[in-house]
Amino acid sequence: MTSPARSLMRVFLSVCLFLAASGLTASSQIFTTLVQFDGTNGQNPGSAMTLAQGRNGNLLGTTLIGGGDSNGTAFAMTPEGVMQYVSFGGSNGAVPAAGPLLGVDGNFYGTTAGGGANSLGTVYKISPTGTIVVLYSFDGTHGSDPQGALVQGTDGNFYGTTYVGGTSTNCTGGCGTVFKITPTGTLTTLYNFDMVHGWLPPAGLVEGSDQNFYGTTIEGGTVNTKCPFGCGTVFKITPGGQLTVLHSFTNGADGAGPEAGLVEGADGNFYGTTPNTVFKVSSSGSFTNLFTFPIGTASVESPLVQGTDGNFYGVTSKGGSSGNCSAGCGTIFQITPTGVLTTLHNFDLSDGWFPRGLTQDTNGTFYGTTSFGGSTTCSSGCGTVFSFDMGLGPFITFVRRYGRVGSGVQILGQGLTGTTSVTFNGIPATQFNVASDTFMGAIVPPGATTGPVQVTTPSGVLTSNVNLQIVP
Repeated sequence: MTSPARSLMRVFLSVCLFLAASGLTASSQIFTTLVQFDGTNGQNPGSAMTLAQGRNGNLLGTTLIGGGDSNGTAFAMTPEGVMQYVSFGGSNGAVPAAGPLLGVDGNFYGTTAGGGANSLGTVYKISPTGTIVVLYSFDGTHGSDPQGALVQGTDGNFYGTTYVGGTSTNCTGGCGTVFKITPTGTLTTLYNFDMVHGWLPPAGLVEGSDQNFYGTTIEGGTVNTKCPFGCGTVFKITPGGQLTVLHSFTNGADGAGPEAGLVEGADGNFYGTTPNTVFKVSSSGSFTNLFTFPIGTASVESPLVQGTDGNFYGVTSKGGSSGNCSAGCGTIFQITPTGVLTTLHNFDLSDGWFPRGLTQDTNGTFYGTTSFGGSTTCSSGCGTVFSFDMGLGPFITFVRRYGRVGSGVQILGQGLTGTTSVTFNGIPATQFNVASDTFMGAIVPPGATTGPVQVTTPSGVLTSNVNLQIVP
């Protein structure tokens, strides 16, 4: 039996054994390794890396290092695993820790933690054909070392964070910032963290349905004997820069040091993680710990994603049942909104190690990356891209989940060719245009209200995974 065949058999057997133990059917859970990085096409996807779906149905992502100049790569991959990539060269950015964001103009926008004119990180734009343009090079005063993804607000500008830098003198080198940047590269610092309200924002922001932004910091906030610099915070910030601390962690039952960003659930609450907890927090600061991993058994460093079944899905970068990694190779888990957690997959090094954030493609399947494992070209493995199929059906989603009556909304999906109708919370659209099988637009009709959007295709009705928020 050839080596690839043996690897395939090992994956098949591990899936079958897991399914037998869990009582789930093979049709409901299928794990597939799609790509093994080899250094040339990239190496080691970063801790904030979550794949983004493009207009053409491909998935976009980044690796921290590797590529032609060892400064990292940006890659595009079909859902089946066929990959193309471009290399960062240092001057146009280096060490992209987070994945790119699809903008409404069809380009992708992201950050690099290093490189640029001052070697302190960049905001970049990458075209669908792979041309990278630097929009802004950080200088320290306006922040440095951005490690999180960007989010495009309802005003068309992009919002993000820098891990350090800024003007506060309470932290050596600055406590980090929140910034706004226009699509043409004009940057405004909205907030300088000061340790009291947070320090070291590790991830990007999420725009809530109230059009405020929400995020986390690893340190800062309330100081106690367990955390002399604070155990971290959850914060809310307005588009104008007014920041409110919603929760200061204590390193008690609520955990400490959140390393990932938040996701807004269908119920309007925000869900997030610390390395050993999963929590829920409301926009007014009501905090609930949903689940605590036993100390030393897991490390949650990536954000959750809410699946179309209403459950949340995430990964632990260590832990699990595999003995091939000293502390476990990591897991994929599902957790209900009430905190019932189920382990779905245990990584075993050959299929990855240190998994990163999941995204649900509009074909219904989850996709993610691992920082290590896979190909032995690198000593600990160069990392992988994988898919995880829970048997959930296809759906549609939005480039931005906000719309105004009389304005266009961009829709991503599968099998859109031949669409016969689009409804906005039950109100039919009179104008829509199918650009391709995976991308279309529609005009929000008069009378439309916040709610799901449905697209009727030759294969059936596709419903949006989130409500479209109708804004003034």
